[in-house]
Amino acid sequence: MGICISSASFEIQPVDFGNENVVLYEDCNINRYKQVIGSVFSEQGNKGINQDSAILYQGYGVENGVFGGVFDGHGENGQIVSKFVRNKLPSLLLKLTFSLPKVFSVKQNVMRRNFNKWKKVCWSSFMVLDRDIQSLENLDSSFSGTTAVVAIRQDDDLVIANLGDSRAVLGRKKEEGVIEAVQLTTDLKPSLTSEAERIRRCGGRVFAPQEQPHIQRVYLPKDDVPGLAMTRSFGDFMLKYLGIISEPDVSYHHITPNDQFVVLATDGVWDVLSNDQVVSIVCATNNAATAAEAVVQASLDAWKQRFPNSKRDDSTVICLYLQQGASLQNGT
Repeated sequence: MGICISSASFEIQPVDFGNENVVLYEDCNINRYKQVIGSVFSEQGNKGINQDSAILYQGYGVENGVFGGVFDGHGENGQIVSKFVRNKLPSLLLKLTFSLPKVFSVKQNVMRRNFNKWKKVCWSSFMVLDRDIQSLENLDSSFSGTTAVVAIRQDDDLVIANLGDSRAVLGRKKEEGVIEAVQLTTDLKPSLTSEAERIRRCGGRVFAPQEQPHIQRVYLPKDDVPGLAMTRSFGDFMLKYLGIISEPDVSYHHITPNDQFVVLATDGVWDVLSNDQVVSIVCATNNAATAAEAVVQASLDAWKQRFPNSKRDDSTVICLYLQQGASLQNGT
């Protein structure tokens, strides 16, 4: 399921990853101490092939640097698009961010300026990669694409880039020692007013189909296709002129000793588990190497209980621990 590759450069070669859905990549030249900093796990649903992809890259640029990303593919070629993004995005971002300054500064104007540099690099990287997908020969991405939620750790800086409806949640210790869930991203769906307004301004239609009245979807101006359940993605080029953009929502978090872990997961998890439930599962597991699998297994059980007659979505999780050797107390 995972691989460890020693590399003296900052390049990630897609051939190294093959067709694995999830990859654990370790730059052994940078990460000398071989500490387990997290886990990644994916489980296929029963809709067909697993279109999710994920990577947890340890030793990303600096010794305690980490890149984590989950990618939820959709459409006929969604699994190809999600793996292409998974394979290309880490090296593309690393080339551009390695020379950037640390975000955190006691001077707010300096911190704001530094973060803006990171934001612009994330925007440009996502847009370049989207153009690369469009230029691929023998790949029709007209109605195929992928979400992306990415966490980049460099020392005590944590930059999050989100595209679509996957999600990042922080487990943070409160004063009384209980670990609470803090959502770091916004689900970029048609149900979000600002996102739906952009789609409609561009000529797209947003409505909930009769068979799923609780789910808002995006449709072409005159045809009831494709029914996209997100408003930002890689690919989906027939919908780009309708406001489906590849510009990520980028945010920053300064890591403190109270910040215990970050969970990145596709909507196959969040559709059936709340933020608080996921954080509690990670706390109860209290094991960096198995936490991701525990969350996925809990989501499978929840699907069976809540939607026994429905087709289950793919479920993919990364759990990234932020404090080495910390013991977690179960949240409420």
